Amino acid sequence: MAGIGSQASRLTKDFLLGSNGTTRMPKLVYGTAWKKERTADLVYTALKAGFRGIDTAAQPKHYDEAGVGKGFRKAVSEGLVKRGDVFIQTKFTPPGGQNEFKPYSMDAPLDERVRQSLQSSLKNFTVEGEEPYLDSVVIHSPLDTIDESMIVWKTLESYHPHIIRNIGISNVDIDTLEEIDELATVKPAVVQNNFHPRTGFAYEIRDFCRRNNAIYQSFWTYSGNHKLADMKPTQIVAQGAGVDRVVAYYCLVLGLENVTILDGTTNEDHMKTDLEGIEKVGLWAEGEGAADWAKALEAFRKLIRDT
Repeated sequence: MAGIGSQASRLTKDFLLGSNGTTRMPKLVYGTAWKKERTADLVYTALKAGFRGIDTAAQPKHYDEAGVGKGFRKAVSEGLVKRGDVFIQTKFTPPGGQNEFKPYSMDAPLDERVRQSLQSSLKNFTVEGEEPYLDSVVIHSPLDTIDESMIVWKTLESYHPHIIRNIGISNVDIDTLEEIDELATVKPAVVQNNFHPRTGFAYEIRDFCRRNNAIYQSFWTYSGNHKLADMKPTQIVAQGAGVDRVVAYYCLVLGLENVTILDGTTNEDHMKTDLEGIEKVGLWAEGEGAADWAKALEAFRKLIRDT
């Protein structure tokens, strides 16, 4: 386990990814699932509030990727952000996760479906006068066989490192993740899985990420774990740093190392308080609250059996 100071600093410092270490992934990434017709406005609002990471998917069933692009381009056009300021992540979703409005033809071979999906995504995030690229592309879930999963992975690799800066996978078990890692030339940089008691709070996945310098992206972080936000460790951080319990809880999850959180709040005030609160806890944990932070983080690890 790292020391107190380095643990606290992980709350506020972006991760650096990619072969040249230039892709910045923030600790809070704005999640855009299920936003429907509000997507563009919410993405613009999130960027205006200070978010610098966006997660979406080429999956019209649950995401409006075009709306995400619209909100992003509006923020660019108004000078709020530049393309290089924002970590943009999308997903290739296999047929089983799609509805009738797929971003690819079902008549096409699997590798061509991946290319069609990527072209759709790149179009959504093209900024005038700049070559389009994606900071991360995640396979939304493993396909039916490892051979099929590797066809998708190898197709994504053919776009690396210029058009696709990082490759990852979501909703994956540890055995499949390790098999993909063994077969891949470009190793997984991102693993996005739920944070929930049923999955052991993704301990095996998080351990893989720690050992392989990858980033675990947590979803259902609060919605699936309301009780954890009411526990003693969270109360210690909330009271000590002067933040609300959800922010305090997020910080404890971020303190587990190599972790980012998908934050999909639709409330503008919460967007700001989440971002500002993490900065506030970071300062407290590195200063007068160092001992209490270490105690709270140790207790939190025990609560989720992080061993």
